[in-house]
Amino acid sequence: MTSGEAEMATAEDAGERTRRTRLIKGPGMLLVWLYGVMVVGAVSRSAVQISTEFAHAPLAYSLSAVAGLVYGFITYSLVRGGETARKAALVCCAAELLGVLVVGTWTLVEPSAFPDATVWSDYGMGYLFIPVLLPLSAMYWLRKGSR
Repeated sequence: MTSGEAEMATAEDAGERTRRTRLIKGPGMLLVWLYGVMVVGAVSRSAVQISTEFAHAPLAYSLSAVAGLVYGFITYSLVRGGETARKAALVCCAAELLGVLVVGTWTLVEPSAFPDATVWSDYGMGYLFIPVLLPLSAMYWLRKGSR
């Protein structure tokens, strides 16, 4: 590799880092923080529930674990940045919103299916409705960032 090629590769690497950090500026940093809190809440809650009383409500505890994984992936994508990560986070936020709406409706229509609450029960009421508001905010931010 010649010195000109090395300089060009370094400039491309710097450009990619600049594009990647764009997702976590301003409101994006708040989204990373909120998703990070939700990761800790959902994963720790489901880990305790699955390890101590899984037989009581396996569906609810498994859904909370899935929610924690979804939150973790979105957090990682926002921190990673870049166009591919932005698109992946956008798809995952849409899936998260769909999950919140389906599970939230399911817990209202058929409460007996959930002997214990999930992160997404009642549209996230136990988490101050953050589970339904967060993907909407993130999708707005991610779509705005693509322009």
